[in-house]
Amino acid sequence: MKFFNDPVEIHSAPITEGAYTRHRDWDNATKVWAGLANVQPERSFETRSPERETAQERLLVYLPWGTPVDAPDRLLIDGLWFEVDGEPMRWNYGSLRHVRIRAWRVTN
Repeated sequence: MKFFNDPVEIHSAPITEGAYTRHRDWDNATKVWAGLANVQPERSFETRSPERETAQERLLVYLPWGTPVDAPDRLLIDGLWFEVDGEPMRWNYGSLRHVRIRAWRVTN
């Protein structure tokens, strides 16, 4: 059984200067990596209130060692966009070196 068998794309966006702020221009994002990873569910939950109804989904994604991923990047997994949550954790020990990230998305 292969450990990495889920297709994942990593996209990065340039920073643009606005009149008052700097932000990522996701309309001009570029794909920086595409390959196989191991994607596992972490948790999902819903928040219901009269003002808003949202659902969050969180995943643990294990990428091959050396994958170029950073905290502001986004992932495309099964046609759904996820954001990287926090800094990637690089594991350089043992027989299976890898990069672990948490990914999350919110739906209304």
